[in-house]
Amino acid sequence: MTHKKSKDSKERKHQGEKQQAAAGESQEQTQDRTLEEQQESTEDATLLSEELESTREEIQALQKQLEEANDKFLRLFSEFDNYRKRVTKERLELSKTAAEGVISALLPVLDDLERASEVARNKTGANAEEEGIVLIYNKFKAILKQKGVEEIPAAGEVFNTDYHDAVTHLPAESKEEKGKVKEVVQKGYMLNEKVIRHARVVVAN
Repeated sequence: MTHKKSKDSKERKHQGEKQQAAAGESQEQTQDRTLEEQQESTEDATLLSEELESTREEIQALQKQLEEANDKFLRLFSEFDNYRKRVTKERLELSKTAAEGVISALLPVLDDLERASEVARNKTGANAEEEGIVLIYNKFKAILKQKGVEEIPAAGEVFNTDYHDAVTHLPAESKEEKGKVKEVVQKGYMLNEKVIRHARVVVAN
């Protein structure tokens, strides 16, 4: 009987040891699994961080390309806009002065008509032909004015090389006359504010 109890006690002790061992092994396995999960989680976090960094670099590269493309577009647009404005301005100036050559060639005719009309006006008892010359001169001058032709002011004006061409100089009779146009030898004209013939003048000095 005593021997049987001793045997049962040994068996219970052995089973307890086995249970403790099993419990120890289970705890070690749990710790190992926890360590593995932590390691996997760390690896996943590292991989995700690397992917995020790579994505961030790609975004920065794309932003740089976009900025360069936008800068290039703005420069091209600015150059095209300047070109368009320049062409428009040139066309406008060309349209204004397209008839410059023809009108310049007609100015001597205008001079002759002006002289003939002055003779007709100053002559007493002018006939129909002389009156016709005056009418033709006035009509011709009016047509040129419609086309943008204007006479350059000269007589009594301060001498200006932009509009006047001095053919000779005479002594000024007073301080007020000094540096001014004393006489107009040939009238000057502008076409749409562009000088097509300078006024030939005598300047008082």
